[in-house]
Amino acid sequence: MTKHNLLAACLGLAALHAAAAERMLVTVTHDLKAARPAETITVPWAEVNRRLPGALLQKIAVRDANGNLLPYQVTNVAPQAKDPKGEGIAYGELIFQHDFAAGEQSVRFTIEKTTTVAPPFPAKAFARYVPERLDDFAWENDRIAHRTYGQALAAPAPPGSGKEVLETSGVDIWFKRPSYLIVDRWYNKGHDHYHKDEGEGLDMYAVGRTRGAGGTGIWNGSRLFVSRNYSTWRVIANGPVRASFELTYDAWDADGVAVSEVKRFTLDAGQLFDVVESTFSTSGPTPVQGLTVALGLNKTPAYPAQTPSVAAYRAPDTLMQWVRQRSAGDFGTAIVLPGAEGYAADADNELILVKAKPGQPLRYYLGAAVNWSGEITTPQAWQAYVEAYRKRIASPIRVEIGME
Repeated sequence: MTKHNLLAACLGLAALHAAAAERMLVTVTHDLKAARPAETITVPWAEVNRRLPGALLQKIAVRDANGNLLPYQVTNVAPQAKDPKGEGIAYGELIFQHDFAAGEQSVRFTIEKTTTVAPPFPAKAFARYVPERLDDFAWENDRIAHRTYGQALAAPAPPGSGKEVLETSGVDIWFKRPSYLIVDRWYNKGHDHYHKDEGEGLDMYAVGRTRGAGGTGIWNGSRLFVSRNYSTWRVIANGPVRASFELTYDAWDADGVAVSEVKRFTLDAGQLFDVVESTFSTSGPTPVQGLTVALGLNKTPAYPAQTPSVAAYRAPDTLMQWVRQRSAGDFGTAIVLPGAEGYAADADNELILVKAKPGQPLRYYLGAAVNWSGEITTPQAWQAYVEAYRKRIASPIRVEIGME
């Protein structure tokens, strides 16, 4: 080989090595043989930065095994942090999704640096504070929407104002038809319109003073002690793939124990379930065995005009309902609570119970579905869906990172 050819070969190998160094591999495996649609995959940005030095959130590409570009999101855990070296030190996680087919138990993805800026992806998850409606907080993805209520709703109404007053830390459901985001549209069209199905679905879930669809409380064996409306909020991530936020509930008297709560919600695109983590704090004497936390489903979650029929179901770590209605559509609700220790009920709520220690996050899952979506049309189908989801929780994916 001539010196010229040798030099060319060396340069070619160097170029190939440099190109390979601009691409990293992510291998995702799991043990279930069932399908896992809209499975969310998270990669710590520190790993991306270590393998792709200088990578920027707007100049990367995520590809599946067939080379298809995937929508992605990069969270920012410290948005005010200084980054003089351009290392992305404030970034948290790179997030993307994959629809695992039944029997597909291992998939490889590549993450690569690009020279061009990636355009924004359509948002499929969203959360926001709603000051124009008595400080509601609302969130949604492409399949379901929710809201809960702030202090302004619980404030006394000035005489003659006609203001609505409701004291509750329950969780509401908005059943939507389209996959696009509707929260802003519905608040804009107003209360009397989003309680009717005008083509995009409707708010047909009744919360009142109950736990709604998964609100928490402290159970003393015979009575439920609950917080007032949330007091503060903080958005952590806001689409396009994942929305995450925290709500803080001021201390309330739980049978002689002052309890406060910080509740973190995470809702991913394509999912019917929210992932929620509640962290409780106490002041004064705390029971040695910890707090008995109750999560509830409203016993009367539909409006009387629909002449509803409500059936409740209990399964391991699970509490479910199926609600039949006259015309608005039937729907299911569910709580999946790993480690649940029992069930109870009061006048307003079906309850599922678990012990929790102050300062340690309690994780659970809140879900809902409506029959006119076409996917889940019967109580049996809802029970099967929830059980499959429970198995999915119990068998999480595994993520391995390497270089190509």
